[in-house]
Amino acid sequence: MLAARDLFERDGFRATTLAAISARADISVEGIYKTFGSKAALAKAVFDVVVAGDDEPVAVAERPEAAAVHAEPDLHAKIRLFAEGLAQRQARSAKVQILVRDGRHVDASLEPVWAELAEEGLAGMAGLARHLASTSHIRAGLDVDRMRDVLWNYLAIDHYERLVLHRNWTLDAYTQWLTAAITNAIT
Repeated sequence: MLAARDLFERDGFRATTLAAISARADISVEGIYKTFGSKAALAKAVFDVVVAGDDEPVAVAERPEAAAVHAEPDLHAKIRLFAEGLAQRQARSAKVQILVRDGRHVDASLEPVWAELAEEGLAGMAGLARHLASTSHIRAGLDVDRMRDVLWNYLAIDHYERLVLHRNWTLDAYTQWLTAAITNAIT
């Protein structure tokens, strides 16, 4: 997985061949196909590992960071914990997300991967919105669907790309902005 990530990040999706991944990972091309099915599916698996931070088969929503958000009684602290975790996941996954986002325009096999990433993010934010709506401090008139959409918007790697990668904001400054933006949007 690390070999694929390194080559995807260095050379891009199209230029990275399964033969190159195979050589670097010391696994046969057939082994890659048997495990992942396609290069696009391998890119999705790489994303899953980098966003989670490890290769454990545990969804982000079931990890200790998500449990801490749910356990925190204060709404503003919940948002801060969520924003901190999101910023860290974006820092780990930015290059792969951008590779998939931009690569789908030149390689149609990445289009379903990008769509899957979007759907997974939307589902995750639906769960978080339901949880946050259970507090009494959400902006009056803000329903769960609208809150889900607002939260989903902040998952967009574009924010991280513009502010951190292009404008050289520190991760801490980005996290503070993200916390304030989400707080202002839903409280």
